[in-house]
Amino acid sequence: MAGHSKFKNIQFRKGAQDKKRSKLFSKLSRDITLAAKTGSPDPNSNARLRLAIQNARAESMPKDNIDRAIKKAAGADTDNFEEIRYEGFGPGGVGLIVEVLTDNRNRAAANVRSIFTKNGGNLGESGSVAFMFDRMGQITYPLAAGSEDAIMEAAIEAGAEDAETDEELHTIFTAFEDLGSVVEALEASLGPARSTGVIWRPKSQTPVAGDDVQTLMKLMDALDDDDDVQNVFANFEMSDEDMARLAG
Repeated sequence: MAGHSKFKNIQFRKGAQDKKRSKLFSKLSRDITLAAKTGSPDPNSNARLRLAIQNARAESMPKDNIDRAIKKAAGADTDNFEEIRYEGFGPGGVGLIVEVLTDNRNRAAANVRSIFTKNGGNLGESGSVAFMFDRMGQITYPLAAGSEDAIMEAAIEAGAEDAETDEELHTIFTAFEDLGSVVEALEASLGPARSTGVIWRPKSQTPVAGDDVQTLMKLMDALDDDDDVQNVFANFEMSDEDMARLAG
């Protein structure tokens, strides 16, 4: 198992603030609908749907919303949803991967390109950034789930590849194809996870500093605010001073 990384993968999702919760629920609902559409509407026989529901519950999404999202999969209007990956570069040469779920490919492409252009970035060709990342499963647990050593031990026994602990969460990384089995093993030893998902984890980090930090944050926030964008991943690191400046 690899050693702990000082800079964990940064994945921007909507927070719990009331003003953003409706957008978060919308994205989670689309995850559920697509999972139910591409497999069985029964989470017991559809691992992707089971994980999507678990993530929705972790964000306190009401059961009625979850049920509606599953039922929507039977509707004809879900046939046109596409999963699309865009790759590009932000300030300082930072690589970004943008995952989109949309019913209008042209709109999504135009919006993503415009956001990159207006915020100091450049949209790249397919494959121009992905080679800098590993496609992996990610499982998170609250700190209350156990000590850092206990989580690491549980991760190793479950067949995971790495584990990290910061001031907010325990994060466990698995090979993409092992996500389902590792989740089941961890649930047996630690209980239900806070969240599970498939991510793009950087192989290395690109340092950013000064004005590039602010510009990069604006770019990533603008991407995340787009209704079609599901996830944004980036391979950057910043100094403690810049992190403190952002937090302040």
